[in-house]
Amino acid sequence: MKEVNIETKLEVYDDIIELPADVQKLLASAVEARDNAYSPYSKFNVGAALLLENDEVIIGSNQENASYPSGLCAERTAIYYAGAKYPNTKILKMAISASSRNQITDKPIPPCGACRQSIAEYEIKQDQPIEIFFTGAKGKVVKSESLVNLLPLLFDNSVL
Repeated sequence: MKEVNIETKLEVYDDIIELPADVQKLLASAVEARDNAYSPYSKFNVGAALLLENDEVIIGSNQENASYPSGLCAERTAIYYAGAKYPNTKILKMAISASSRNQITDKPIPPCGACRQSIAEYEIKQDQPIEIFFTGAKGKVVKSESLVNLLPLLFDNSVL
């Protein structure tokens, strides 16, 4: 038996004002998308904004459905749209903001597992990390230099 330790390196900012202006602007786009989410069942709104290498900003919000598995998370809504509209353009940064109509979300809320896998696919495809910033409705903001920090044991096409 061999023990393996996996470390994750994240940066934590106490407030959005500590971030560079371009990231603040990207998070503002994520908040705008979050505020337009369609979440009548969970009452949990998520918005995502992507900065592409061509300076385009793509947004997405979670979209729910009475048939729960038919909905889609904000991160995947944005990343799939970017992949469809700009298939050969790299994603540089992703900002995510989440809020709940049931409680105050004052902790950073990372992407769910399915979104992590989808983001990983695009990071591998473009052979370049995607900086990911995530936050709740208020409070701290977490930055990951790459999806690998959030999903260190990737399932990718090398095993297929």
